[in-house]
Amino acid sequence: MSRVPLFNSIPALAKGEGGKKNIFAFAPSPLERVWVRCIFATDMTMSAGTPFNFLDQDLLLLPQKAIYWQQEKALIAADVHLGKVGHFRKAGIAIPRDMEQDDLAMLSDLIAEHRPEKIIFLGDLFHSDLNADWDWFVMWRKQFPKLQIILVKGNHDIIHDKHYLALDIVLTEELTVGPFLMLHHPLADPAVRAEGGYVLCGHIHPGVNLVGRGRQSITLPCFAFGKNQAILPSFGRFTGKVAIRSQKNDSIFGVLKDKVIAIS
Repeated sequence: MSRVPLFNSIPALAKGEGGKKNIFAFAPSPLERVWVRCIFATDMTMSAGTPFNFLDQDLLLLPQKAIYWQQEKALIAADVHLGKVGHFRKAGIAIPRDMEQDDLAMLSDLIAEHRPEKIIFLGDLFHSDLNADWDWFVMWRKQFPKLQIILVKGNHDIIHDKHYLALDIVLTEELTVGPFLMLHHPLADPAVRAEGGYVLCGHIHPGVNLVGRGRQSITLPCFAFGKNQAILPSFGRFTGKVAIRSQKNDSIFGVLKDKVIAIS
């Protein structure tokens, strides 16, 4: 990974306590901070994921709302919705400008931590048509030229294919790898198994609602593994979540700030 700063205003890294590099010692701008994370991501401390052996495959459910599939050396993420911040800002809605780049920086952190050979996006990678945020995605992509990126197209992926192909991104409507059939939309009837295998999908931004003894409640993003499909939480920071109804034998994992916990 390149260690040459993209901005001339970024000085040499300072040393923090215990000789550890302190990349925020120089108080960079929000945009510079993102690219420091992208370039020096190997110095970041990542939170632990929750191992989950499923269909004889070793999955690591990550609190960053993605899955690392060990056998395939693949990161899997759904509903990143890059460009959503730019879309709202273009409409005059005040959204912090650096929120968009935080998602790219998080992807960089995960790449540095797990060293995947490929990333599989389960649809809605970009929220809408081209806007200024696309340029940030292009710059991010150029940092990982050897990384295979596959996009299973979703309903928000309306940007012309030529823009993705120019970045060496593989486009498909569905993808079968091992026991999994990867889609964007969940099955119309989750009780009926798809012919291509067990489905991994996104789209609905699933959440699990937890209720306390005092009737207080909270809805957490979740990984929802049912009989025939698993629905991944939305990766994007600027996305919502919808509480889903689960079946008795479903495996539901709630996502906290720094860990993933088994709910059922």
